[in-house]
Amino acid sequence: MGATAIATNAATDAAADSTAAGMARVTRAQCEAALRAVEAAIQSAGVAPPIELLFRRAALLQQLGDEVRSRSAYLQTLERDPDHPGALCNLGRELMRTRHYAAARMLLLRAVEKHPDDRDSRIALGMLLVQTGDPEAARSAFARVLERHPEDAIAHTGMAFALARLGDPDRAAEHRRLGFQNRSLIEQPYRGDGEPIRVLMLASANEANAPLERFLDDHTFQVWIAVPEFQDPRQGLPDHHLLVNAAGDVDADAAAVQSAIALAARTGAPMINAPQAVARTGRCDNWRRLKDIEGVLTPDARTLPRAVLEADDALVTLARHGLSFPLLLRSPGYHGGDYFARVDRPEDLPAIVAELPGPQLIAIEFLDLRDADGKNRKYRVMTVNGRLYPLHLAIGHRWKLHYRSADMADNGEHRAEDARFLADMAGALGPRAMRALSDVQAALGLDYGGIDFGIAPDGRVVVFEANATMIVPPPDADPRWDYRRPAVARIDDAVRRMLLDRAGRPQAAAT
Repeated sequence: MGATAIATNAATDAAADSTAAGMARVTRAQCEAALRAVEAAIQSAGVAPPIELLFRRAALLQQLGDEVRSRSAYLQTLERDPDHPGALCNLGRELMRTRHYAAARMLLLRAVEKHPDDRDSRIALGMLLVQTGDPEAARSAFARVLERHPEDAIAHTGMAFALARLGDPDRAAEHRRLGFQNRSLIEQPYRGDGEPIRVLMLASANEANAPLERFLDDHTFQVWIAVPEFQDPRQGLPDHHLLVNAAGDVDADAAAVQSAIALAARTGAPMINAPQAVARTGRCDNWRRLKDIEGVLTPDARTLPRAVLEADDALVTLARHGLSFPLLLRSPGYHGGDYFARVDRPEDLPAIVAELPGPQLIAIEFLDLRDADGKNRKYRVMTVNGRLYPLHLAIGHRWKLHYRSADMADNGEHRAEDARFLADMAGALGPRAMRALSDVQAALGLDYGGIDFGIAPDGRVVVFEANATMIVPPPDADPRWDYRRPAVARIDDAVRRMLLDRAGRPQAAAT
């Protein structure tokens, strides 16, 4: 979800079949003993063991984190019963977790077709549809569950995600309240052998989270997810070695960030991404404070009430703020280019304002950063534990440029330029830009975050966005992206080592 929303993962895990879920407190040794018993029963049953034994084996292998054998066991179950609801649902969710979305969709659609009243399958399908950009179909899936189970917290959570994507923040907030008001502390399974590193992760009930959960593997870390905006201050906190604040977008969920500040004050554990630092990384706040850094350029921007932009004197108001056309308008709290538009002419303003959700909108100076070849270039570097790591360079003709929509897949010259940036960031950007980025990193004060930027004609770094919610997606399997894998691996390794070091377990990095 752009990233991988922590609350979505928690909801998806909680929607698992009871055979595989509800085992957060089961030790690995107990799980292995149960698997041995099931394997013995299958062996004793001969050529046609009961279908539920096959399913139980698959679920136990999944619980143990044996991805290859669990998938094989689920497929064996489906060979015997192609419509087995638990196997279709659990394998679909596992494929969704590992980003095999097309295969997951096929299984989950079959599950709801054959078992239209199966709650787990329909919730899993809804979560998949949110993640893959079909929020209207997701809304329908969750509505079907809520018709039969109006108190279902997981379905309310999923509905909140779908409505937020559809630009209906008020109804999303109500479903979010119904989803999290009585489950603000969610324990995740631990599948390791030894003493775990215990982590308390603060995560917004919104999608506004830093994508740190994928680094907390469940063979090393035992994680409790606390939803700060719904946390009762009288509720005790679990013992933990490390506090990880994932509530990462103050524009999207200021209440979550402020609640995270209060909750973090209750613990003396080492911390990743102090919420006080996150609170200073709103788009407009960043642009105001970073513009004074030598070598940095930021656009002028104003957050304005919708009513001001709908008023008859909206053009006068924009001019008073020094904003002229073309200009950019975006709804706060959305990423990936959602609800973000360019207004080329004054007469286009009313129609575009009407298309954007939210009580406030950000009006932004449009900076034309096309290079001599007529193309835009958008860089992303990640900041991890005080160091900068290059992630990608997107090149294309669009003004609204993202790596997956840029002209990269079919342009070898663009990929070669991207590769040069990844191999030698300092050489590609030059000393002035590197100094500016280092100063931006210091000003942000984030342990984990990202900076999206361009380079102005005069060489200054133009900061588009800088916050904790930026993702590091693994490249697709296509060999064209092989050159990107070392850069992603370096970032992943740096984040993992930071987590282990901060928790006082640096020796675990070797595993």
